[in-house]
Amino acid sequence: MAKILIVEDNALNIKLFCDLLAAHGHEPQAVTDSRQALDAAREFIPDLVITDIQLPHVSGLELIRLIRADDQLKSVPIMAVTAYASLGDEERIRGAGAESYVTKPISVARFVQEVDSLLARKQPADADA
Repeated sequence: MAKILIVEDNALNIKLFCDLLAAHGHEPQAVTDSRQALDAAREFIPDLVITDIQLPHVSGLELIRLIRADDQLKSVPIMAVTAYASLGDEERIRGAGAESYVTKPISVARFVQEVDSLLARKQPADADA
């Protein structure tokens, strides 16, 4: 079971992500205010962070940069999710430090596949630690 932090301001998306992750045996925790996300991540120590890019207060891009700059969290894989995909977005999101990028409306199969892929990549590093 993986601990997965979800940073999302849309209640329907939170429910969808949490239900999907729980159904696949993970422990999701949602944060609706991006200003609290970094502290929540430090407390929860997730195995994966899923963040919306279009967030009020602290953008998903800025949050990704903050996580990458944090010694405790910098190796946690990040999946970015956005409804507003335009040319260059994927490069900006990956450039900020996200390993994965999924557009909304999400494909349930693709979402689960990306989560599994990111968690599988994290496992060997944990074994060496």
